[in-house]
Amino acid sequence: MVLSLAAAAAAMSSGGGNGFNSSSSLDPFDSSMSWSVSEDPSNSSSEPFLRTLSPDLQPATTAGVVQEVSPWDIALCVTGTLISCENALVIAVLFYTPTLRAPMFILIGSLAVSDLLAGLGLILNFVFTYLIDKSVEFVTLLSVGLLISAFSASVFNILAITVDRYLSLYNALTYHTERTVTFTYMMVVFIWVTCFTLGLLPALGWNCLKDPSTCSICRPVTKNNAVVLAVTFLLVFALMMQLYLQICKIAFRHAQQIAVQHQFMAISTTKGVSTLSAILCAFGTCWLPFALYSIVADSSYPVIYTYATVLPATCCSVINPVIYAFRNPDIQKSLWMACCGCVPSNLSLRPRTSSDV
Repeated sequence: MVLSLAAAAAAMSSGGGNGFNSSSSLDPFDSSMSWSVSEDPSNSSSEPFLRTLSPDLQPATTAGVVQEVSPWDIALCVTGTLISCENALVIAVLFYTPTLRAPMFILIGSLAVSDLLAGLGLILNFVFTYLIDKSVEFVTLLSVGLLISAFSASVFNILAITVDRYLSLYNALTYHTERTVTFTYMMVVFIWVTCFTLGLLPALGWNCLKDPSTCSICRPVTKNNAVVLAVTFLLVFALMMQLYLQICKIAFRHAQQIAVQHQFMAISTTKGVSTLSAILCAFGTCWLPFALYSIVADSSYPVIYTYATVLPATCCSVINPVIYAFRNPDIQKSLWMACCGCVPSNLSLRPRTSSDV
């Protein structure tokens, strides 16, 4: 429009042969005249102007297009934030309390670290999806590798805690020895080496970035890798069920052997069995749908089904601190001391062993 006005002014000053005089000056508010650039075909300068203007307006148009944020991704990001806060609190309590160094607390700390990494992985995945160009292979492989390592470590640490509880009952007389501590550290190192290796597999070439037809429900993990991880989880879950079944048998046997405390032990054992059942049900409810769906589905299935199974699996890391850490009287005592400098009178100060559930 600025160029049209300039052209009109130049025409006025060039001569009156065109029918313009001083009495018929241009009125910008005259409705009989049009100041549109596209409606002046005689102006040869308008066409180049339009060709130059279009590219300048294009970025402003595309800049207004904002990627729509999925509510499922928001839910996963919020879940990751909650996971990170809970497990950071557990790690802080274990780190700043020197008395919490028994094998049981080593495994609880390892579980908290894995869940913390899982929560951070969910947050980073949200950032990489909506704030960083996810077409970069490094970003995709980093996000997926962190999530695989963290959640695999979480599952294996839960298995390790189950094994520790079983050994504390099966070998009650020799459990509190230096050998047990050494075995616990070796088990933790083995878990993390294995899980980091699993997380590196996509970066080492076990991915479907070059062949999308081989993708699983979680890109860029291949379908074969997803099936292997899912079957491994099912084996871990089956082993946990067997170990908890043996724990219940040993607990009932101990209750029968102590006739004097028969009534008390019967109540305590029944409560313990109920707690074990709740732990297994929570673990299975969170992870079984995702594991089974990973086996039967692939990338061609609707993404909403993937979200619907992934979200409960991530919620397992939300309830892990409640089940394995915040229920522990020693950790509760440390939390009370850190928060208000006192311990409630109704808090049990009985030393808690690994066999307690």
